[in-house]
Amino acid sequence: MAAPTEADLHAQTSLDSFVERVRSGDVRALARAISAIEDNSTQAVHLMKALFPYSGNATVIGLTGAPGAGKSTLVDQLAREYRKQEKTIGIIAVDPTSPYTGGAILGDRIRMQAHHADTGIYIRSMATRGFLGGLAPATADAATLLDASGKDLVLIETVGVGQDEIDIVRLADVTVVILVPGMGDDVQTIKAGIMEIADIFVINKSDREGADRVEREIRAMQTLAIRGDDWMPPIVRTVASDGTGVSELAKTIASYRQYLEGKDLVLRKKVSNWRERLVEMLRKALLDRMMRERLDAGHLTEYAREIAEHRRDPYSLVEELVNDFGTRKGVTHV
Repeated sequence: MAAPTEADLHAQTSLDSFVERVRSGDVRALARAISAIEDNSTQAVHLMKALFPYSGNATVIGLTGAPGAGKSTLVDQLAREYRKQEKTIGIIAVDPTSPYTGGAILGDRIRMQAHHADTGIYIRSMATRGFLGGLAPATADAATLLDASGKDLVLIETVGVGQDEIDIVRLADVTVVILVPGMGDDVQTIKAGIMEIADIFVINKSDREGADRVEREIRAMQTLAIRGDDWMPPIVRTVASDGTGVSELAKTIASYRQYLEGKDLVLRKKVSNWRERLVEMLRKALLDRMMRERLDAGHLTEYAREIAEHRRDPYSLVEELVNDFGTRKGVTHV
């Protein structure tokens, strides 16, 4: 192996210095690091490799719910509650994305700007960039980065909830599903998704008429749900606009963590989460490599034209491309 060059040593020194800045919670370093992750840069991969050994200590809390459920306000109040406990917090607010520009529609959360001067809180908005699942592709790495920076808790507010928007369960240690009175049949419509992912239900804006009915519907759906950890997701009522119930929510989150620890389920849940994330990471890495080596924009457009004109079928094409790519990499097909 060749001896490292002066340029290599300089690059390593720069990386080490940057890693230390991120680990110390330097706001500018965190911003630059997350931007690099969102841009999928080569430097980001090296950075994540260096930071990963320092992660695994933060509790990652995912909060999801339909638009208008008051997620941002609840995250804001929950952050205030944790700051009273002198906990440091990272907040990732995943915004819906414009289908035309790819930019975040909501941008930084105005309601959270009151925390701007608080060095114990770091807030970052991320755009979904056209992906389903309720999370931006880089959200998981950003959460790991905030974890490695020493944050005690990482709060992730997702775009919404539904059968196609449940990726948060693969990332969060605790998943909170937020509902509000007045949703009517929407509760029934999304029941498959929320029953699978909710560790805790929150009925926000619970001072409104209909809160009792929402709770009854949740209870009824819970009788049909089967969980592997035997946990019965509790229901917490809140009024996020004035902070009512937020302290109870924080205690309920702590109770669930204690339950997992008492049943020795923490590692099992992390293994399950990482299994899912590894599949996603492999899928992305293999697709990126195929796009670089076999499917540039020109080829992809031509294939799309052939399919649109019914000159070939997409199923045979995908099979051909996968087999061809595997053969080039020395994979034997049976």
